[in-house]
Amino acid sequence: MKPETKFYAKVKSQIKNISWIRIENLSVPGTPDLLGYTNFGHFFTLELKYTKTNKVTFSPHQIAFHVKHPQNTFILVQDARDMIPKLYEGSRIRELAACGLELDACCLGLEACGLKLAALGSYRRDSLFP
Repeated sequence: MKPETKFYAKVKSQIKNISWIRIENLSVPGTPDLLGYTNFGHFFTLELKYTKTNKVTFSPHQIAFHVKHPQNTFILVQDARDMIPKLYEGSRIRELAACGLELDACCLGLEACGLKLAALGSYRRDSLFP
């Protein structure tokens, strides 16, 4: 089993308060690996990456996807050296490609990352104005 496949199984089994849909898309290159749906009715995408170094590699299509869709897109990187998942916003994909894991993540650890993702959509502007 590939490391990213094992990583997906870990994400799915440990972040249970999000409905996960694995996207297997050969017709649109660069499409992220997962579509997530929170209890607040909020959709987002998640690209999974596994690395053994500080470098995080992306295809030009993956970069283009995140540049075109900078909101509600995330990248979760599993570092094989310390096994601590790191979450990045998709809007920072160019920085992540250039700086690798030197770039500060918005969350560290699978539990914290899961809590951040599960909270997406919890604050809705329209709920302030009935």
